[in-house]
Formats: sequence, structure tokens, C-alpha cells
Amino acid sequence: MADLTANAQDVTRRADGNASDDGHDGGVITSQACATCNSAGASVSQGAPSFIYGLGRIDARFPSLSVEKEYTQALGRSSTTGLSDRQAFHASLARRENRYITRQLCWVLTMQGIDTYLLVLRDSADLDLMVNAIAPTSAPPVNAVIGVRGPLAPVGYCNGLSLPIVIVDQLYTFDRASFVSAVPMPTGVPADSFGPAVEELFDRVLQITDNAGATEEHRALNYLAMRYPAVYAKVAEEHAANGSLDGVECRASRLSGARTVIDVILSFSDRAIGVQKKYFVRVDVTEEFPFIVTRLSPYFDR
Repeated sequence: MADLTANAQDVTRRADGNASDDGHDGGVITSQACATCNSAGASVSQGAPSFIYGLGRIDARFPSLSVEKEYTQALGRSSTTGLSDRQAFHASLARRENRYITRQLCWVLTMQGIDTYLLVLRDSADLDLMVNAIAPTSAPPVNAVIGVRGPLAPVGYCNGLSLPIVIVDQLYTFDRASFVSAVPMPTGVPADSFGPAVEELFDRVLQITDNAGATEEHRALNYLAMRYPAVYAKVAEEHAANGSLDGVECRASRLSGARTVIDVILSFSDRAIGVQKKYFVRVDVTEEFPFIVTRLSPYFDR
């Protein structure tokens, strides 16, 4: 299934995911990333890796006072008349001559306003993905990050910000309007009701308590929100039939054995008579990139 945001104009290209053995080029923050990226890689190789499929917002931070002062000097050499502070910040980082500063920055993924992960690109050639992720937009963007979780950042790595490091393999940046317009509209559903249905379910996913994209259940849910349009079509169909989305639940599937499979269950109730019905989809989250095992089907409690 192609990514829902593939046709949206503001979606960035997929990172190629080529690993780098050089500590200097293996991350964005060159002088500080060497030891940390190497330790993260060692942690992943020595034990079972922990994967991240998170939805949030990326922010750029200065790792030290000296880097901030260097940026201030570079900003003074740029033409930023008429730009807002955020526009000037992005424009300066996007300039090729300032790339040496961009490489030094810390990239933080925040979720529901809370700093959650420090991001390091697996391939520094994809630095433009990070710069694009903080581009000013009329509406707040959403960043989808897929990667491998490493250790906590060491003291002094990002001006004392102690968060888990995520080695980023894939990054999407999009705004809500582009996302909604990119979801294929099912036949028989009015256009004016489909958009609100998409937004409602997407908001439910983003606002689920403690959804940091690290647990198997949350990774499955975030994957469906990004990659499986059938769930949005079902919500729109139920709304058209006077149904209400009661909840979204994730359970370990009974089919789980050698692989990890999660059942994601959507519950609806008729607004007039209260009769409830459920649908579910099975997602395999064994490895870094989840995939569908069983497509959306009626669910019956056992």
C-alpha cells in the first residue's frame, strides 16, 4: 500500500536508509554524534532492537552557546528583511554556506508538546529532510519518524537534554490539509463528510495517552494512520449510516507466534438505537517496518 501522503505536495521524500560506518557522517551533529551513534549501533547489534514509529513535530535546538552565537553571526550576513523569526531561521539553515551550522544542531521530536526523542539521521546526506521538517507553514506540520531507538543521550550531548536517541531511517513531513486530500475517497461517501472523518480518526491516534510510537500497539496504530486508508473509509461509512466511533483498541493477536501481530479494533455504535459493531485489522510489527496481515474485517468478541 503506497503511503497516504505520497501525493501531497508537502511530503518529503523517503530517506534512503543507507548505513554509514563513519561516526562523523553517520549523524547530523558531527562533533558530538560520533560516540553516541556508535554506542547506539552497538546497543542495537548486541540485543533485540527497539523500533520507533512516531508522529509528532520536529524542532531544532542549539547544542551549545558557541553554536548559537555562530548562527547569530551567520544570520547577520543573510538577507532576512520582512521574514518572521521562524522564516529567517529556516532560510538561514537552508543556505548551503551555513550547512556547517545545520550539522551541529540537535533535532528533537516532540509529542503532545513534550520533548520525546533526539533524532540522528542514519545518512547525513538526508540532512535536507530535517531542514524541510522545520519549514514554516500556515498550519502546524506533522512529522512521521521511523527508526531504531538507541540509548539515552550522554551528558552534554544537547545542552543537557537527556532523551533517548533515535536513528532515523525514514521521515515524512506533511500538513493536515495535504494529508486529508491525499487519502483516497471511497465511493458513496459525500466529499464534505469524508474530510472530517479522516481528521477525527487521525486526531484520536495523535491524542492517545502516552503514544510515543515505541510500543508494539502504538507502532501498529501509527502505521495504520499513515498507510492504511481503509480505516478512514470505514469511519466515513459509519458516519454516513448515523454511526459513532466509540473507540480504538489494540490487542496482541492470538495468531502471534514467532512474529508479533497486533489486532487494531475500531468500535462503532448506532446513534439512534445504540447497537454496537466492531471491525479489526491485523498488523505485523515484528520488525522496523510494519505491514498488514489481515485486512479490515468484522470483529466478533470471543
